[in-house]
Amino acid sequence: MTDVRAAAARWARTWTESWEALDVEPIVALYAADATFSTQPFREAYRGHDGVREYVAQAFAEEESPRVWVSEPIVDGDRASISWWAALREDDADASLAGTSVLRYDADGLVIEQWDAWNVAAERIAPPSDWSPFADRPESDT
Repeated sequence: MTDVRAAAARWARTWTESWEALDVEPIVALYAADATFSTQPFREAYRGHDGVREYVAQAFAEEESPRVWVSEPIVDGDRASISWWAALREDDADASLAGTSVLRYDADGLVIEQWDAWNVAAERIAPPSDWSPFADRPESDT
């Protein structure tokens, strides 16, 4: 059985670094070949590596200069919950996204299921200083 805490920390680190670099493939590598990736409650889920790649590539193509923060993962059994925040330019307008990903891992430490819920604001906003233990990046970096 995998160390879910380590897998969740890897997910958080990879998403942070790869989102800021707009680099799709390291993110795709976090997911099992038959993963289900639900990016919004009322949107059809993406399936497998091709689905994850399709969603992430499409999202990154619309974004510029993302600054990303993640929370410390909350882990229970084979599941983890990780809150995240990003300040960026999307379709030539400032935006901030704040949400939570609920993840389920397989025995190899790959995401087999992801369910996201998030909100967007029409400006670049850094998270509050007490938002997360990992949200200690200077506000001027947004």
